[in-house]
Amino acid sequence: MSAETSVPRPRESGVDISDPALFEGLLAEAPFAFAFFDTGGRFTRVNQSFADIGGLTAGDLVGRSVAEALSGEFASLVEAALNRVLEEHRAVANGDQRLRAASSTGGIRHWVLSFYPIHGDKGALAGVALFGVDVTERQLTEEELRRSEERYRSLVESQQQLVWITAPSGAVIEDAPQWRAITGQSLEEYLAHGWLEVVHPDDRPAAEEAWREALRGRTMFEWSYRVRTRASGYRHFEVRAVPIIRHGRVVEWVGANSDVTPQREAEEMRGRLTDQLGAAALRTARLQGATAMLAEALTVEQVVQVIIDVGRTALAADRSAVALLDTDRAVLKLTNSGGMPDIPGVAGEEIPLGHASVMTMAVNSRRPVFAESPESLRAQLVEAGADEATIAGFLEHSDERSWVGLPLLAAGRALGALRFAHTRPQKISQEDGVFLEALAGQCALAVERATLFEREHRTAETLQRSLLPDRLPVIPGVVLAQRFRSGSRHVQVGGDWYDAFLLEDSRVAAVVGDVMGKGVKAAAGMGRIRNAMRALALTNPPPAAVLTGLDRVFGATEEEEQVTTLAYMVVEPGSGEGTLALAGHPPPLLVSPQGTAVLAEGEPGTPLGWPTTRKQLKFSVPPGHTAVLYSDGLVENRKRGLDAGLAELCSVVGEAPPEVLGNPHMLLDFLVDRMLAGYEQDDDVTVLAVHVPAATKSD
Repeated sequence: MSAETSVPRPRESGVDISDPALFEGLLAEAPFAFAFFDTGGRFTRVNQSFADIGGLTAGDLVGRSVAEALSGEFASLVEAALNRVLEEHRAVANGDQRLRAASSTGGIRHWVLSFYPIHGDKGALAGVALFGVDVTERQLTEEELRRSEERYRSLVESQQQLVWITAPSGAVIEDAPQWRAITGQSLEEYLAHGWLEVVHPDDRPAAEEAWREALRGRTMFEWSYRVRTRASGYRHFEVRAVPIIRHGRVVEWVGANSDVTPQREAEEMRGRLTDQLGAAALRTARLQGATAMLAEALTVEQVVQVIIDVGRTALAADRSAVALLDTDRAVLKLTNSGGMPDIPGVAGEEIPLGHASVMTMAVNSRRPVFAESPESLRAQLVEAGADEATIAGFLEHSDERSWVGLPLLAAGRALGALRFAHTRPQKISQEDGVFLEALAGQCALAVERATLFEREHRTAETLQRSLLPDRLPVIPGVVLAQRFRSGSRHVQVGGDWYDAFLLEDSRVAAVVGDVMGKGVKAAAGMGRIRNAMRALALTNPPPAAVLTGLDRVFGATEEEEQVTTLAYMVVEPGSGEGTLALAGHPPPLLVSPQGTAVLAEGEPGTPLGWPTTRKQLKFSVPPGHTAVLYSDGLVENRKRGLDAGLAELCSVVGEAPPEVLGNPHMLLDFLVDRMLAGYEQDDDVTVLAVHVPAATKSD
């Protein structure tokens, strides 16, 4: 309870307060609680609004003292104020009082009570008047508003948002403690447009222009920028501000900044992980692609070309070099001359292992060598014992600025080295290093495999050619011609063979055979069958007898899984009369001077070594005609079956011009070229022609 000296002291003069009609009318219309006390502190007048506070009626209070009529906290409050007014003759106002209503409604009500001294005509104290106003609704509204503000503040703080307010012009006129706590700005630094000073310099111009554009258009401002914090680091914020418009005018701007640094960092982390996964997938795809290409490369030359292509595509290398180790001479021999820069001081095609270079360091250490810059290369070469003047001369003239040296190792044994160079500094990550080592491992396997293949290829080719006739015999009445085209360089030497020789009865024996398989084994099998063929033909020349003998030889000398086919014919010079036997081989082709092609009729038989009764059939080559014996490589491949190939062979003969039909050498060239056109040759092609010249008048 407090004294309120500013409350005016009402003075009633000439008013008879005891007038019942006047008082009752006043109380009936008054929207407040009223009570009048005499100087002894007893109720003399009371309206029902006041009586309701104590849960009584007005009649219950009149004539009684406060202590007699009221109870509890309400009685104490009224009695204390009443005594003060009676003692001090001054008004007393009690602020907001929380009183529990004693009426049937119950509950806490908020009242503002005021006590005034009432004086008579001569200024003597006549009594005390009490006025009370129920402010419960107003108080509840204020409390609800306060709770709403507290909830809003808690919500903002929980979301880590920095709320700020500016004038309609966009200038800051109110403090934002959270902003200053994060940025470390003083109030003076923050006011007006000082917030821009802590925005990252790279983000500031765009943010300022976007803010001014929003001010001009009175539109929502949404932007993002980095803000310098008290710790001098930068954090990412997203800002959103809206204009508060009243009566068509902007009265202020309210905005909030949200710290989105964790989200940005997470996005950046996801981006880095995505990039790393993408790079890993790309490296894996490149390694798989390189492995696939290396698997198809059978010669060292092909392997080197693949390595150069991989260096250009997968590593973006400006130069790629491959060198193989000559252990006897302790030198690296370059396999591609364009892989090294053409400048003074660079080693030639042979690099001694004692000469310090990227490749020799890789071979000698059995480890990759990465030089990401000229300085790095200089340091490593000096450590390896190179002359500093030589190094300086190389770096001065070379356009290369980063280098990679990889040893080619097979079972721990050095086969050579790879060298990749870039004309710009190149950072080699740990992942790149793993990829390069894996690539070097695949290249080493390919080099080793190609070296073995070339060695076997040379051996088999030498063996095969040594077993084939150096030249065909020249026999009157018969013209012989042959064509042998080895399969593509991706295929090893096979077992195709041909032979033609004169029998003791002056007839001509001609044979084309095919030992299935590749390599030295197939070539050796071809040699055994060819030699047996000659021996049997010279002893007992009929084709059926020769094939029967070959079956016995095959069973004694060859493996069961070996498959060998052949076509063998005997022709009498001049007349062309002859016989033919087939052992699972495509039938010979008879070509007439007019371009008609006929395949020999009869059973194809079974390959050598299969139990069967061998048969022979009559097969004549009339004068002017040509018999063509061939291996399946001429008519069959991956895209063309045997039947389709035989039909196409007959069709091709019909396209040959007359001068070709009369010349067996030209005929074989024509047939081979036409039959292989448009197809990838995947097998040896062997063709033998027996031409019986047409009779002349002199004959």
